Amino acid sequence: MARKRSESSARGKRRGKSAKHIPDSKIDFSDIPEISDEELTKARRVGRPPSGHAKQLIAIRIDPDVLSKIRRMAARRKKPYQTFLHELLESAVKKSAA
Repeated sequence: MARKRSESSARGKRRGKSAKHIPDSKIDFSDIPEISDEELTKARRVGRPPSGHAKQLIAIRIDPDVLSKIRRMAARRKKPYQTFLHELLESAVKKSAA
């Protein structure tokens, strides 16, 4: 099975730099059907809705055994593991500050 290559990798960035830009005027859009007004009204935004509480993206190293336990605990509670980990950290900080 071929490995998926990330565009964030150094190799992917080099490949991206060597790709030639094609202006929109040179792209053939003739085989793409027009979107109707009804389809436009049914369209919805995909992705996370904006919130007033944006989270900070970080990278941390966690022992694989600890991470698998956290994932299992989160699954038992039917929560995403990152949400569950956030709740664990938040409660630890509140206890520590009290």
